[in-house]
Amino acid sequence: MQRHFRELSVAAALLALLSALAIWAPNFFEPQPLLSRLAAAAPRLLIACGVALVLITRQIDISVGSLFAVCGTVAALAAAAGSPLPFAILAALAVGALGGALNGLLVAALGLPSIVVTLAMMVTLREALRLGRQGVFINLPDGAQWFGLPMVHGQILIGTLALAVLVALALALRHLAAGRHLYAVGSDAEAARLAGLRPRLVTFTTFVLLGTLTGLAAVLHAVQSPQVDPAAGRGLELEAIAAAVVGGVAVTGGRGNLWGVLAGLLLLTCVTPALTYLGVKPHWDRASQGAIILLAVAADGLRQRRSRP
Repeated sequence: MQRHFRELSVAAALLALLSALAIWAPNFFEPQPLLSRLAAAAPRLLIACGVALVLITRQIDISVGSLFAVCGTVAALAAAAGSPLPFAILAALAVGALGGALNGLLVAALGLPSIVVTLAMMVTLREALRLGRQGVFINLPDGAQWFGLPMVHGQILIGTLALAVLVALALALRHLAAGRHLYAVGSDAEAARLAGLRPRLVTFTTFVLLGTLTGLAAVLHAVQSPQVDPAAGRGLELEAIAAAVVGGVAVTGGRGNLWGVLAGLLLLTCVTPALTYLGVKPHWDRASQGAIILLAVAADGLRQRRSRP
């Protein structure tokens, strides 16, 4: 119980918020709007999971928002050029993996600080998109939106895919040796190396995985609209980091799990519509989310202080 105190606390806060909505704003639970919100949150869930894995290894990636926009643009351009949808999806995944590999190479092989590397990547990708697309939206061909399915079926498919990836990653992190390597590297990279692990390879692989998840998230986002915005994903990195931190992932590495990330993301995602349904003025939205994140960071600080000998 003590071990999972943070995750349980976030889940309890989420349950309290949903209970308040059930009493004062039951319209919040109408099936279609609820399904739309879950489908919209699915891409953010994938990216939050990837960011959490990077944080567990004591690294950070703030370029995922820009990479998300690049992957979505590549997929949309491929689809608009007449390529089959599976090819467009693979192109987005490949570009995402390539971007993650470049970040991972600079961090793991050259030992550069991840925040500096990913900051440079974020600016470079965003500016390249701005110059290349000039803000022009890309029209998806007929049959691409919702993967060619009716909207409700497409939303269910998107939500199911995101949850399936979450479950697979959570189980791998908990039960596979590769998952335990992430915690070992994040707790003490030198000790992990002396124990026979390869921290650089673990770090590189984690960045590649995050990039691939970003490519998949971009596809799941792109198919939800008839047009793809090349400026999409602004602020996405902060949302992902916030969901991970609120869900119990330590920014100092070595701790956290993806179920907590799911709870953190749902809590932050529900704040905005909850305030709207409860009649609270919109400018309290960001303030409320900021307060939740601040409480999470403060709780982490108190926990670390108590654990010191």
